[in-house]
Amino acid sequence: MASKTEKKNNTRSRIVSYVMNNTDTSKVEISKNLNMSMPTVLSNVNELMAGGVLMETGEYASTGGRKAKSIGINPGYRYAMGIRITANHVGMTLVNMRSEIEKTERVRMKFSQEISYCVELASLAKKFLGDMDEPDKLLGIGISIPGIISQEQHLVVKSHALQIENYSLNFLEQAFSCPVCFENDANAAMLAEDINQYQDAIYLSLNNTLGGAFCIDRKLFAGQNRKAGEFGHMILVPGGRKCYCGKKGCADAYCAASALTAGRYETLEQFMEALSYGNSEAEKKWAEYLDHLAVLISNLRMAYDMDIILGGEVGGYLADHMIPLGEKVMEYNGFDCDIRYLKNCTYRKEASAVGAAKHFFYELIRNI
Repeated sequence: MASKTEKKNNTRSRIVSYVMNNTDTSKVEISKNLNMSMPTVLSNVNELMAGGVLMETGEYASTGGRKAKSIGINPGYRYAMGIRITANHVGMTLVNMRSEIEKTERVRMKFSQEISYCVELASLAKKFLGDMDEPDKLLGIGISIPGIISQEQHLVVKSHALQIENYSLNFLEQAFSCPVCFENDANAAMLAEDINQYQDAIYLSLNNTLGGAFCIDRKLFAGQNRKAGEFGHMILVPGGRKCYCGKKGCADAYCAASALTAGRYETLEQFMEALSYGNSEAEKKWAEYLDHLAVLISNLRMAYDMDIILGGEVGGYLADHMIPLGEKVMEYNGFDCDIRYLKNCTYRKEASAVGAAKHFFYELIRNI
């Protein structure tokens, strides 16, 4: 049987979690939607405001009586840092309690299994955080990695993108002077979204390598061997282009951002700029890309029947191209009468870093 203290902590956790996922709310709404008595809500909200966790954010329009105060999370109560590791870059992001990006930076840095890489990464993070006014408010650093991660064994089981297998994360963790957690990059990107908006959803991570994740009943589904969501290595074109994993015809070879930049463009930004200027070669490549992406989307929709969030670097640009993409998707899918299940991602860049950082906010809320 739960003790009085445990019940109180659970109540506070539910309130903070609700406020975090509802931007600005009121005590009346909390009471109604969490099925809590008003005295319980008043007592806990007042304590949380006194402790600096919650804050007044404004007033609701008057309905004839006293104006109700809207409340929200205090963004500066705590912070967390996210680091996204890729084969050739490191993305660093500082996130506040409202999941807003305070600062972000991307550095070219080739991944290495050497200890020197861990030391250099920790040094970069320290420099990145150097101008924090209150460094003691940093909860920890979440690190996203493109690969299958075993939390129990504390290692990267396999990463084609980084070309490592059974790579211990101990040295990387020990290089930092604060708590560190690790997450697969696509899973982290899924966590960057407000998964309370979705009962079930797929996150399609369209970065230089293609990954994915999905949540069922608002919880990440990892699969029996933590391989769920490896959409990049589903065969899209049998006998087609060679993928970095060694197989031919993988979705990654056709739908990752690298499929657009290969050969001529150094960055996706350069490709999208050429596309915006009407470059015929870029337009042709984009049309082919959308066609292959539409096939992948249609297959995923048929297999899972969920909302599909278009994320990653390419996903950040797709909001401006939903009509041509939707038309292609509808050509391949005769079971849906519209494409309202296609959703645009919240973070155009560094979603994986944000999601990895948010791990510490969830931990804080559970123990608040």
